[in-house]
Amino acid sequence: MDWLAAWLADNGVDVLLIAGDIFDTTTPSNRAQELYYRFLCSLTKTPLRHVVITAGNHDSPSFLEAPSALLRLLHIHVVAQATENCADEVIPLYAQDGSLELIVCAVPYLRDRDVRTALAGETYEEKEEKLRLGIAEHYAQVAEEALRVRGDSSVPIIAMGHLFAAGGKTVEGDGVRELYVGKLARVAADCFSPLFDYVALGHLHVPQTVGGCSHIRYSGSPLPIGFGEADQEKSLSLVTFTQGEMELSSVPIPRWQKLAFVRGDLEEIGARIRDLSVSAPGAWLEILYTGSECVADLQERVYAMLAQTTLTALCICQARTEEKTLVSEQGERLEELTVEEVFRRCLDEHGIVEADRPALLAAYREVLREIAERDVNES
Repeated sequence: MDWLAAWLADNGVDVLLIAGDIFDTTTPSNRAQELYYRFLCSLTKTPLRHVVITAGNHDSPSFLEAPSALLRLLHIHVVAQATENCADEVIPLYAQDGSLELIVCAVPYLRDRDVRTALAGETYEEKEEKLRLGIAEHYAQVAEEALRVRGDSSVPIIAMGHLFAAGGKTVEGDGVRELYVGKLARVAADCFSPLFDYVALGHLHVPQTVGGCSHIRYSGSPLPIGFGEADQEKSLSLVTFTQGEMELSSVPIPRWQKLAFVRGDLEEIGARIRDLSVSAPGAWLEILYTGSECVADLQERVYAMLAQTTLTALCICQARTEEKTLVSEQGERLEELTVEEVFRRCLDEHGIVEADRPALLAAYREVLREIAERDVNES
């Protein structure tokens, strides 16, 4: 965050957009909150004139919104949840001379209840289609409001969003969560109004465009969130408007902490550790032992290998032990099953007839969705 504040200052950036998942939990620690507010304060010392922050699926809307009136005095705009009035999500930004310079459609993570009215007797497919249509309709309404605010001017309109686009790329172990139970509402590029000059998306950690459209883009997470992202280059998306022309570029983010995933038998792990002690001193490691024999003192042996290095093992696990513990009679591992598949196994175990299953499965999905979207900070 110190690097980002300095880079923004050195490059004369006017507006910073942060599209959700400010925190990883709805109840962030005091330390995490301190880092967040210290960062926002540091931005006031740069030439940056506006910051727009939207909530993601990990964030508590009420927590993010609590200081929004105060932050607005610092030209930091926070939109944490959708309301019935789409105008609340349309933020006009002005130049130093008072002229309209940019319009940001700050759409936060859209919860199921924000865009869909539940009706009794709906099928799973009907709910899925209504959710997709609801998201598209919400963006259409916000775009129309932005067009009204723009009036006769030709200033750019940028939309923000926090969602899972169809065809989006993820990495194993990156911590990305399905936004809607059952992989609902993976929206396509045509969900976004053609009025948007650029769409800044959050949620997926891999930098990427949507549907081959260069102006609809995930910047990706600024830091590796898991060891699955150890070799991934992180970046910022820089959008420049010059006399109506838009230019897009990626800005590489330095890597301050090296990560490495090590797997193999004891001999292979030892060789990899020796190599990393030279090529990546100070790295954090996740180590998975995959040898044929169960090693009772695995941690002690690994720590002995690390003793004369500057490497740190954050996780040491034994695949053979995991398999003994988690493999089912069908040869499946619990970690390979989705929550829905586990529920289906439960239905099988209790002998639920096929005719009763659709209603039970629909109710189960609704419960999971409510749990995932519950805001523990909401009064």
